[in-house]
Amino acid sequence: MLSPILLRPALPVIVALVCFSRVAAAVDEPDATYKTHTTDIIPATEAPAAKLPASVARLSPEEARRELTEVRAAIARADALYHREAAPEIGDFEYDQLKQRAAELERAFPEIARSVPPVPEIGDDRSGLFQTVRHRERMLSLEKTYAEADVRAFEKRVAKQLGRDDLAYVVEPKFDGFAVSAVYEKGRLVRAVTRGNGAEGDDITANALALSNLPRTLRAMAADGTASVVPDAIEIRGEIFVPFAEFARVNAEREAAGEAPFANPRNLAAGTIRQLDPREVARRGLRVVFYAVGECVPLTALPATQHELPGRFRAWGLPAIAADQAWPARGGAELWGAIDALRRARPGFAFPTDGAVVKLDSLAQQRELGAGENAPHWAIAYKFAPDRAETQVRAITIQVGRTGVLTPVAELAPVELAGSTIARATLHNADDLARKDIRVGDFVYIEKAGEIIPAVVGIDLARRPAEAARFAFPEKCPACGAAVMRRAGEVAVRCSNEACPAQLRRRIEHFASAGCLAINGLGPATIDALVERGLVRNLPDIYRLRRAELLAVAKLGEKSADQLLASIETSKHAELWRFVNALGIPQVGAVAARDLARRCGSLEALIALGSNTAAANGKSDGVDRADPAMRAATAYFAEPANRARVAEFVALGMQPRVAAVRAADAEPGAKAAGKIFVLTGTLPSLTRAQATEKIEAAGGKVAASVSRATTFVVAGADPGAKLEQARKLNVPVLDEAALLELLGAD
Repeated sequence: MLSPILLRPALPVIVALVCFSRVAAAVDEPDATYKTHTTDIIPATEAPAAKLPASVARLSPEEARRELTEVRAAIARADALYHREAAPEIGDFEYDQLKQRAAELERAFPEIARSVPPVPEIGDDRSGLFQTVRHRERMLSLEKTYAEADVRAFEKRVAKQLGRDDLAYVVEPKFDGFAVSAVYEKGRLVRAVTRGNGAEGDDITANALALSNLPRTLRAMAADGTASVVPDAIEIRGEIFVPFAEFARVNAEREAAGEAPFANPRNLAAGTIRQLDPREVARRGLRVVFYAVGECVPLTALPATQHELPGRFRAWGLPAIAADQAWPARGGAELWGAIDALRRARPGFAFPTDGAVVKLDSLAQQRELGAGENAPHWAIAYKFAPDRAETQVRAITIQVGRTGVLTPVAELAPVELAGSTIARATLHNADDLARKDIRVGDFVYIEKAGEIIPAVVGIDLARRPAEAARFAFPEKCPACGAAVMRRAGEVAVRCSNEACPAQLRRRIEHFASAGCLAINGLGPATIDALVERGLVRNLPDIYRLRRAELLAVAKLGEKSADQLLASIETSKHAELWRFVNALGIPQVGAVAARDLARRCGSLEALIALGSNTAAANGKSDGVDRADPAMRAATAYFAEPANRARVAEFVALGMQPRVAAVRAADAEPGAKAAGKIFVLTGTLPSLTRAQATEKIEAAGGKVAASVSRATTFVVAGADPGAKLEQARKLNVPVLDEAALLELLGAD
């Protein structure tokens, strides 16, 4: 057995040993049945006499003590990484195997189990970074299982307790995110709290307010005009999650910036919601969905059934499970069919799920059954086993990105996984590859991270070829031969040659992509030809291309060449945020580019961010350098080479436009029509982007600097020089509450 001191590097090995023992146990004891709780796995009460797996029965007491100590320590470490650091080293399935192994050892050696340090019953997500708040009603987790037999046993147990076998159930998606409880008093949001240890959690209200779909007040009148009773106080439970599209976007930006990508959407959600800067939360596209309640005063504000609850939430203005994403079932005969229907619909969901939640439909019956120490008695979560395939690594190649980052990629023997053929899987970075020690010739297990990106999650070491050698990460760029480097604090290894043709190809692809300047016809083959023949040596060269060159070098037809040139010409007048995004400024993706474009208002103002002369003239007063995007843009435009490149674009006809709501376009009676606002400091609940959107929607305009034309300055905490300028010019200053009152917003 391994020493607990070595648990960190050995954790995957422990998991592999446990998984192997479970395979052996399945052969020894095919009828063994277990129930899985969120933090515990216990033998099913319906099968108390199940024999122990042979792999446990043959252990000596001392061997059992050592293994249980190591497995419990591994579980505790996995809990800490999952709940508090949002950086798990193993997946849910492997974690559940550890829990199952611990349960087997505890059942076989109860005296030893009592003497070994225990693992807390509910994973504790309190981070120590936030104030803790007690829940009005304990926030429990769910009993979980991977076995159909457990779901059927759950239904039988509930039917027996309530004395009828035709009970109504609802089957809902199990969102794979970060649990949260939103507390509303008199219809107003007063706090948002994590699950914590079930009794109390972190107060993450400031970050939760950055979620675009979380309302600050509950509506007393539904959208269809019907009245809806708003409770005096209610805890509304749900999940903070990241849609798949946002997950892909954020990871692409992180990899381009040399930062480690998030392993899955749940890690991104959990890591982001613990950020100390709400603006970063807003940029990462998190959402919240609600599906349950804790305390509610009075109870009469709730409907009678679970299937009516999402509708009540929507009437209050809350995001909830859609009507077509929940399945009714009556009795055990229909229950498994409803779960299967959800499983079939799951690939069409835009959000991450990892199972189905079965709930007793009647809220009165839910209250009658009550809850245990860790989970309610009226619900169970059936978790889908991960889609996994085994294949062989044929080669490890290096892909050079637009910022010079060298990314290792596993070239695989093609294998079918979740409806698609997988032939390549990212290995992320040099450190990750070294930690996992993946080698050419290895047989590996592939899953889709976040159901999108193929990822290597394990190695079958028993099948490793004898000649397989550790991968030596290159010291020179494979595309141009330049030396590689690693910047302080980054995990990325980069090519040091900015003129590297591989980088240039990726930069052109990014520049012309749909999320940037949308230059149709500038595809990979054309880009390769233009770079190879030296017609495009930098991005401005795109605007120097001539028809004859496209016909001769890129081998385009006359019609295709004309269409490409027309698209290039159109791109000169794209929205400013698209041009900013196309520049590839580190730390600035599409969302941050929109924010910068709104706040600066023109390309000239953006360029001025890096100019000391402009700052002295007041053109970049009050730049919020605590804002990562603004800080990144300031650093970018402070570089003479970058300013020269943008000037070159302008000389070639680039005239990006700023899309804004004009007073003439505002709805009749718009309260901010014709008014000019300047934002400074950190507002209590609104991000800069959200405040700007509200102002523009009301017909106003947001300017980057204070002048005599400014109507109002909106000031939050830690305002910059803009506030002093407003006082000098006698410009009225508003706080957030006054702004919202002026705009007529909630």
